[in-house]
Amino acid sequence: MEAEIQLLLATIWYAIIGLILVLYVILDGFDLGVGILTLFTDEEEQRSVMMTTLGSVWDANETWLVLLGGALFGAFPLVYAAVLHALYIPVMAMLFGLIFRGVALEFRSLARRKRPWNLVFGGGSLVAAAAQGFALGGLLGGLSVAHGGSADGAWSWLTPYAAFGAAGVVAAYVLFGATYLIIKSEGDIQSVSFRRAQQAGVFLIFAALVVIPWTVRLYPYVAERWARLPAFYYLAGLLALAFAMLLRSLRLRRELSPFFWSVVVFLASAGLMVLSHYPYIVPAAVTAQEAASPSKTLIFMLTGIGMLFPVMLIYNGYQYLVFRGKVRLRKRPAADEA
Repeated sequence: MEAEIQLLLATIWYAIIGLILVLYVILDGFDLGVGILTLFTDEEEQRSVMMTTLGSVWDANETWLVLLGGALFGAFPLVYAAVLHALYIPVMAMLFGLIFRGVALEFRSLARRKRPWNLVFGGGSLVAAAAQGFALGGLLGGLSVAHGGSADGAWSWLTPYAAFGAAGVVAAYVLFGATYLIIKSEGDIQSVSFRRAQQAGVFLIFAALVVIPWTVRLYPYVAERWARLPAFYYLAGLLALAFAMLLRSLRLRRELSPFFWSVVVFLASAGLMVLSHYPYIVPAAVTAQEAASPSKTLIFMLTGIGMLFPVMLIYNGYQYLVFRGKVRLRKRPAADEA
């Protein structure tokens, strides 16, 4: 009976952490994506509009990362220790990238010379996104866990699979950022965002076609699981439909549906990932039940997350409601135009 309760609690926390991760990737994903896209515009006014779209939401978006780290530490301490040990370099690179982009976003408006802060903001966004991709690729590429920690070296995460994962995450964030800008902007910024979103979407289709057979080669059990689980075919079909609808909505220059379909693409991909590896939380190495904290700890944490999670959701939802609408270029006074 106790083992069954432990399994149930571990599964619940597996789902909770997965939900927190999904919320972080979607919300901070477009945040980082917009930051990356600022590197590809030369007009200061356009860059200002792009950064203004984030001014009221970026810090709240990153609170999901803080919650994710705390939940992982409390619920699955073995995974927390192993992952941080093996992925210390990309995790620290991510944190420094997030810190520098936050500083740049706050100080840019006060600076006379904005170009250095622009580069710090865009570069920090790119570093954070790429580091997350390397961390994901390093985790899915396989970690060796022994004696409560990782048996891998400091650079074992740096593999072709992880590098491709980094490129995929950067492209996904660019897609999120571009489709977000389609909603929040107009004119030239919106037109460029449509084009960037199409480019990112096409690259992600190519990435999916490469990653699927690559993953099967790394983990033979994945192919066996796909063959006997009908849910795989439903999720794969949903992923294909979402890609098709995404590209169609971009071609028809819709404003809201591209972001919606980009989220569906991510959710279907995440579902396929979970379907491929569950109950492993570190693929082919550690299951959720093996890594979970004692039942009393998990129950205590449930009470805390039960109070905190709704507050964060309500705050985030209210924030987006208040700051809805487009951000426009400021019109110059007639005296300046004369």
